[in-house]
Amino acid sequence: MSAIRTAESEVVDRDYPLAPVPQSARRRNASVIIVIVGFLFFTPTMLAAGQVAVAFPFAQFVGLAAVAAGVLAVYIALMGAVSARTGLTTVLVARVVFGRLGGKWASVVLGGTQIGWYGITLATLADLMGRALDLDVTWPIAAVGGVLMAVTAYVGMKGVELLSWISVPLMLALCVWVLVLSFEETGGAAGLFAIDGLGGMSSGAAITLMIGTFVSGGTQIGNWTRFARSGRIALVVTVVSVLLGQFAMLFFGGVGAAAFGQGDFAELLVALGLIGPGLVLLVANLWTTNDNAAYAYGVAGSELFGKPDKRPFVIAGTVLGIAIAVSGLGSQLVPFLALLGVVIPPLGGAIIGMFFLVWRGRDPQVAYGTEPLIRVSGIAAYLAGIAAAAIGTAFDLGSPAVQGILVAFVAAPVAAAIERRVANRA
Repeated sequence: MSAIRTAESEVVDRDYPLAPVPQSARRRNASVIIVIVGFLFFTPTMLAAGQVAVAFPFAQFVGLAAVAAGVLAVYIALMGAVSARTGLTTVLVARVVFGRLGGKWASVVLGGTQIGWYGITLATLADLMGRALDLDVTWPIAAVGGVLMAVTAYVGMKGVELLSWISVPLMLALCVWVLVLSFEETGGAAGLFAIDGLGGMSSGAAITLMIGTFVSGGTQIGNWTRFARSGRIALVVTVVSVLLGQFAMLFFGGVGAAAFGQGDFAELLVALGLIGPGLVLLVANLWTTNDNAAYAYGVAGSELFGKPDKRPFVIAGTVLGIAIAVSGLGSQLVPFLALLGVVIPPLGGAIIGMFFLVWRGRDPQVAYGTEPLIRVSGIAAYLAGIAAAAIGTAFDLGSPAVQGILVAFVAAPVAAAIERRVANRA
């Protein structure tokens, strides 16, 4: 435990990026819930849902969205419970599971993907504002917006919470607005469920696409649930929040797409004449999304470089995110989601498998600060999950993201048992 006390004594950032959050700093349930819901209200999720909705009959789309939301709810809630139990960020839990070197990889892949999402979200913001204001040049919007959106993440958990209390009601208003117009267009729910899709997408690919929009962020839910007062509270709060919130984002993103035959949510707002008022609501949502992303790559950078202050990494990641947005790389959404569906879910599956099947829910916090350079069992489970996800992607078999999680989860205790047997023989 001395390593933990030493880490706590070095903390210069009140959000504890390199130390367990002490019970004295844990927050009330409402605070954790609003941050989780604000994080879930993610515009790219609606964009992905729109692509799926136009490809399937609406009733089938709803079923696929429910499956995707259910898978994410279980996965994210278990990840959240691990961090609430330990008080550690996701990347610090990964360091315990994969070793110091393996933890660096987790910081790179999780922090890097959040920087990518930051750029994608900025590109969405610039595109929407450019259309609303009839601008040909939109890169200054991405640059200025990127700086402003990082402010609340720089402040910390309190800034993220304050913004969530503002943005969540605004985004709900926009979603209900689109739903009402969609019902008017189709003549009600019956007309909506009578719509046939255009085809061109398998069910497995659709579920992976919808899971992929939030699986990277969801893997890092521990950055916020570590402020919950117990693992049980975090588990219940997270599973309910994700199940309802994620399904709402998918449903509302698909409703307009199905009703008007437009899979691009930005184009839909233009077609509905909502680009002006809708822009105000979406900006609040996009800001919430990006301040959570900035917070995530801030704490990942803190672990990667061993600095007990996330703020310099919030700044550095924001600069990279702005560069992605203004260069046009943010438009490569679907390939990015496919990549996330292969490399991110198995990481979480290995963490959950180690915590619940190998350590059987015991707090591995005591191992924090004394990890081996490489924990072979954790890395082996992760690689097995990546292999399963990659095979599913290559041959379009099932849902690669789900397969990656399950295989890594099951492989964790097997790899741990083999590792113990080899160590005993040695």
